[in-house]
Amino acid sequence: MRSFTLHALSDIGECSLDTIIDVRAPIEFAEDHIPGAINLPVLSDAERARVGTIYTRQSPFLARKIGGALVAQNTAMHVQGPLAEKAGDWQPLIYCWRGGQRSGAFGTILDQIGWRVHILKGGYRSYRQQVVHTLYSAPLPHRLMLLDGGTGTAKTEMLSYLAEAGAQILDLEALAAHRGSLFGELEDAQPSQKLFETRIASKLCQHSPHQITWVEAESSRIGERIVPPALWKSMRSAPRVRLSAALKERAHYLCKRYADLTTDAARLNAVLDQLCPYQPAETISTWRRQADQADWRALAEGLIQIHYDPRYKKSVSDHREPYRCVELKDLTEECLRKNARMLAAQIK
Repeated sequence: MRSFTLHALSDIGECSLDTIIDVRAPIEFAEDHIPGAINLPVLSDAERARVGTIYTRQSPFLARKIGGALVAQNTAMHVQGPLAEKAGDWQPLIYCWRGGQRSGAFGTILDQIGWRVHILKGGYRSYRQQVVHTLYSAPLPHRLMLLDGGTGTAKTEMLSYLAEAGAQILDLEALAAHRGSLFGELEDAQPSQKLFETRIASKLCQHSPHQITWVEAESSRIGERIVPPALWKSMRSAPRVRLSAALKERAHYLCKRYADLTTDAARLNAVLDQLCPYQPAETISTWRRQADQADWRALAEGLIQIHYDPRYKKSVSDHREPYRCVELKDLTEECLRKNARMLAAQIK
């Protein structure tokens, strides 16, 4: 077996190894893992808990003996299952929590079969240390440009069209699995904070620091996930392109973007409940009535005018003047794509 040392996050993407294998338990893998890794656990969640209990309450030797038998059984299942068709020149990179017993045991068997096995030195922890260094310790080298604008100005869609036009983007809402407002919860659960940070670091690693990276202007929290400090600091000081559009266009856009809420009355009412501390009871009652009557356009206009725009104006008062303002005549795909191409060509 060979040791693979991670000096920078880019080493993962640049290595020539065929498959990255995370042998930790599924619950560990779900919390966070190296991008592109597959999970072939040598201990299930229940087995890991059992071995750990035996280690602390009975005997470390007994725990290692039972754990070794389980690791051998599970490794055999992986060799006969997902790895059965791997050719003799296959080269995996294997890691566990610290690059110790679990990856070593799994790697030893694969090495004896004849595969060219590499073990990640320091395991997952070595990768996590690189993520923390990138997003917490060191200043980001990337040149950011924020895409700013009030609620309903299609900033997220504009990001996707910028990417289509060849620009570098960092879509934090997609990485956080949340649309970034009280109404932004999606059906899929948000990733853990660690996995959110891994996704950010991985995307930034793919971007050239010498070119503009477009980011939607967000608050420091997207749903339950917190924008890591190095990125947040760069966002706070980055120049902005501000989008604006007519109220009716924005309301129409929100009705389409949040169409899932119109079919879930209980969920919509739960969100409106969260606005009670900020708006008079009469206003909340009006919004509830509009929802009951399926008057989505009126509800969207009211939310924009009464709730979101005043808060947006207050937040932008702390920022310097935007680098550029873009007035969108409408929020159609054609208009957004045209303006995205213009911005991508002119701001590099």
